[in-house]
Amino acid sequence: MASQDTGPDDRVTAWSRQLAQAHDVLREQLRSLRRDTGPPAAGDELTAHCLAFCSALAAHHEGEDGGMFAELLRARPGLRPVVTKLAEDHRLVAGILASVRHLAREAAQAGPGRREAIGRELDGLAAIMESHFGYEERALGQALDQGVRDTGWTTAVFGRAGPADDGAPGQAAGRGSRRSG
Repeated sequence: MASQDTGPDDRVTAWSRQLAQAHDVLREQLRSLRRDTGPPAAGDELTAHCLAFCSALAAHHEGEDGGMFAELLRARPGLRPVVTKLAEDHRLVAGILASVRHLAREAAQAGPGRREAIGRELDGLAAIMESHFGYEERALGQALDQGVRDTGWTTAVFGRAGPADDGAPGQAAGRGSRRSG
């Protein structure tokens, strides 16, 4: 938790670490989801699990697109090529998430072929996410730690309150469904 006598610049020094922690939470959620695409078990909740993950990842990217990137560009216009590339990645991931959502909604009524199709989509998504997250952390980490204004974007990007919270990583990453669009 940030101490009360730190200034606003001190408060942001952990944002690159919190971004990496949010990415780690999303990676683990995806690994768990990929394990769920095997043969159905009693009480199978693949559809709900898929939709929750898709919402969490979409909310994370919406928070970056709608807040973090704008604030980074305001403070550091030289990051425009990096932000443009990351936003393009977000559009690519959004298309995959739309496909996963569609397949997940059909999985409850369909046979194992749908589960396998979801698994293939998730495998591709995992590869893209790993590359994207690594690039984003390397390209933006220093800029985040040098300070950027929080206009509310930290809640969506980090999946919880910003740096002044209790410090538990990613405790609410699945809450991302409250943002839409």
